[in-house]
Amino acid sequence: MRPSPKVVAALVTLPLALAACGGGGTNNTPAAPSSIASASADHRPVKNGGTLNIALNADPDALDPSISTTLVGREVFANMCEKLYDIDASSTLIPQLAAAMPELSDGGRAVTIKLREGVKFNDGTALDAEAVKKSLDRHRTWEKSARQADLAAVSKVEVVDPATVKLTLTQPFTPLTAQLADRAGMIMSPKALDSEGDNFGAAPVCAGPFKFAGRTSGSQIVLEKSADYYDAAKVKLDKLVYKIIVDPNVRAANLKSGDVQVADQLATNTVAGVQSDPNLTVVSGGGLGYYGFQINIGNASGSTEKPGPIDTPLGKSPELREAFELALDRDAINKAVYNGLHEVDCYPVPLDSPYRPKDLTCPKRDLAKAKQLVQASGVPTPIPVTLATPNDAVNQRLAQVIQSMAKEAGFNVSVQTAEFVSVLEQGKAGKFDVLLSGWSGRVDPDGNLTNLVTTQGSNNYAGMSDPGIDDPIKQAAAETDTAKRAELYGSAMKKAAELRGVVYLYHNLYYLGMHKTVAGVQYFKDGLPRYVTAGFAA
Repeated sequence: MRPSPKVVAALVTLPLALAACGGGGTNNTPAAPSSIASASADHRPVKNGGTLNIALNADPDALDPSISTTLVGREVFANMCEKLYDIDASSTLIPQLAAAMPELSDGGRAVTIKLREGVKFNDGTALDAEAVKKSLDRHRTWEKSARQADLAAVSKVEVVDPATVKLTLTQPFTPLTAQLADRAGMIMSPKALDSEGDNFGAAPVCAGPFKFAGRTSGSQIVLEKSADYYDAAKVKLDKLVYKIIVDPNVRAANLKSGDVQVADQLATNTVAGVQSDPNLTVVSGGGLGYYGFQINIGNASGSTEKPGPIDTPLGKSPELREAFELALDRDAINKAVYNGLHEVDCYPVPLDSPYRPKDLTCPKRDLAKAKQLVQASGVPTPIPVTLATPNDAVNQRLAQVIQSMAKEAGFNVSVQTAEFVSVLEQGKAGKFDVLLSGWSGRVDPDGNLTNLVTTQGSNNYAGMSDPGIDDPIKQAAAETDTAKRAELYGSAMKKAAELRGVVYLYHNLYYLGMHKTVAGVQYFKDGLPRYVTAGFAA
């Protein structure tokens, strides 16, 4: 079912590109209806006060920017922990806690950042260059930090003056600003870091429009308006209450009943039902990330270990991997599993990204060629394939559709389900044949590629290793010209597409359900709802 024109984009017109390529369907069929892409802005005035109840689709991990790894954690941080930089409605990087964009010198190896003055953390202490240095050093050197890879190019952080820090890099690294627009750029209260140490995530203190007030594990997270926020007059709500509601049908039901006024990541099969309620609306965001599956072609002993041979039909044969992909119809998968609400694609960089070359094309379903490749391989049919998938209903449905399509080409796909975390552990350890996986996406393409497709990358579960991938990605990170970076990323993505360690199916679009009394929510392509200007319509 196609969403009705009631679907609108919050505050901005989101540039949702149409699918330029796909499976057996027409190449210009949009994965998301045009009514979402062309919606007008919501400029209604907002009154002061009130509590906004928000349904999250999962319980975030520790609310510590250094160790957090979840998308839902980023949703909470977006309203509690500001960063040196952020993105705007057009996915352009802009200063946030920084006062201006970085100044580069020494051939890009020195990065000077001027800080916004007069900023306080939510415990009243001043945010200055010493505080920034303390957080950045923790992100990049703490043994438990998940941000080490994000800041690997940074060798030293220095305080120039109270409002200026200087980062020394081992080599030019253009994606650094984008990294500082995510958790690696979140600055934490030095007072709280000193008092809480490794347990900072249990009582986090940052600089942001709302401050942490409490958490009940598996139930809810409460944030309260911060009196110390530098732009406090802009903040209308008194409180945000994030309620953990994992079941998508219950999440939608609670939105309809009014128990929550906002519900994140609506399942695509609940969007139409939410739209049909005259009191509710749906807004769209996301699109930077992707979903698909990884085929183990070299992960013999762990994703960060040296690649080795894999003794499976798909692992050994590029031709069989090509046949497996050609057996799939991306457009049909999108319609059957997601009601056509995602953006069909076969590359990790979004269709409308300035870093994506225009000559990248995707194969349509070609069952005849798939059968020819299977026959030419000499491997007896049906060829066994084991597909690991998280055990939620949507992923299981996706696995079943892949299973059915691949069967027509001569593959016998066995589906194995497990908890999401267990599937990730299988991926990291290399204990899989094929596994469903995705990525929430980053505004700079390096964040969708380096650790995911380069040799011994932590999330390169497929174990891909090829200079034709590694070298251009490394070169692109040191390049400042957008066109040259796009050319280099295009070269790497084409080579990765030949190896087929990852087969991409679509870019994730997220759907946020809201009561019509809620206004001022910002929802961009990173899929993180921002409530700094939100409230109840006056």
